[in-house]
Amino acid sequence: MTIPRALRRRVVRIRRDTGFLAVGIPPHLALVPLWSWTASAATSGAWPVLPLPVVLILLGVLALTAVQRRRYRVLLGVEVLRLPAARGQGWPRRALRWLSAGQTWRQAGYHLLVGPLLAVVELGVLAAWVAGLAGVTVSGWARMLPVRVRLDHVDATQAVYYTAAGVLLLCAAPWLTGPVTRAETRIALALLGTSRSQRLQQRVEHLSESRTELIDAVDAERRRIERDLHDGTQQRLVSLAVTLGLAKATLTDLPDEARAMIAEAHREAKEAIAELNDLVRGLHPAVLEDRGLDAALSGLAARVPVPVRLRVDLDERAAPTVESVAYFVVSEALTNVTKHAGATRVDVAVKQIGRMLRVNITDDGIGGADASTGSGLSGLAKRVGSVDGVLHLSSPLGGPTTIAVELPCGL
Repeated sequence: MTIPRALRRRVVRIRRDTGFLAVGIPPHLALVPLWSWTASAATSGAWPVLPLPVVLILLGVLALTAVQRRRYRVLLGVEVLRLPAARGQGWPRRALRWLSAGQTWRQAGYHLLVGPLLAVVELGVLAAWVAGLAGVTVSGWARMLPVRVRLDHVDATQAVYYTAAGVLLLCAAPWLTGPVTRAETRIALALLGTSRSQRLQQRVEHLSESRTELIDAVDAERRRIERDLHDGTQQRLVSLAVTLGLAKATLTDLPDEARAMIAEAHREAKEAIAELNDLVRGLHPAVLEDRGLDAALSGLAARVPVPVRLRVDLDERAAPTVESVAYFVVSEALTNVTKHAGATRVDVAVKQIGRMLRVNITDDGIGGADASTGSGLSGLAKRVGSVDGVLHLSSPLGGPTTIAVELPCGL
């Protein structure tokens, strides 16, 4: 049961490869007349007509490349990759870009030089199939001839030789068809497809786009959670605190134990509201989205117990994700200063220079901060790197500590 199935697959593969080679002959020879015309015009000195065949060859290269890609995709299931078309450009600029690309001249070399050679090889393989079939069936065709013609023109010994030669060719043709098909595929992938560096570049661009989309999705989800907490849970806690406050103020005839429990619940509710406010602000402060980075940082600096001198110089608002990263850089830095630095003053400067947003946080604390120890600074560096930013830390023992961050304004 296994042998017939394997044999059937083998026959289907041979038939597919043979059809693939046969279909490839016309497009491989399509530019030979134009190539000959161009060579003749160049050697005969007919320079005025030379641009015409050159333009036709370039158009032919473009059309035949599409034909060959479809041939490989439909008949072999092989995708010959190509560079994505440039967007937002006029056709003259796209044409110049196409002419200056190395891929274009690889395609031209394939159709003008390699293609005719491959056509010769394909014709040889098909000739082996045709000659093999003719040799195997020569005896049968000879028997269909009239007796007198067969006796006068057909040699029985030669017919046996032709049949044996036909059998050998039919045995050899499948072993030629497969390797030739695979060799053509490798050549097409190398000359008609993208190069390894171009594939790597496409992969990097795809990963960059995917990362940007992921960052935007995470930021959008963070904002949604912040809105849900602010508009839902936080409002319920506020309503609970108000109710408990009213109960504490109005229910004066309750036992002392009950009044104490109401007072304790009221206090817990207010503390829960304060903690939820900090959580919501840590997820995504609403003022950052509504009024921008300057107002958000001003509110952040006002809540820090250490004196903060803030300078914000922005020509325009950056991308929302970049603003969020800049805000959390300053927030984490001020938290570290409050907890660990022992500083008496902090300077925060945010400035836009060209398409770059620069954030500098400097304190006069004890120094010794190290981002490699797995502290919050290492996470901060990763967050900055997620938007292609760079974080520099300078914190010698004895201070001062300076965090310098550069972020691209647009993503």
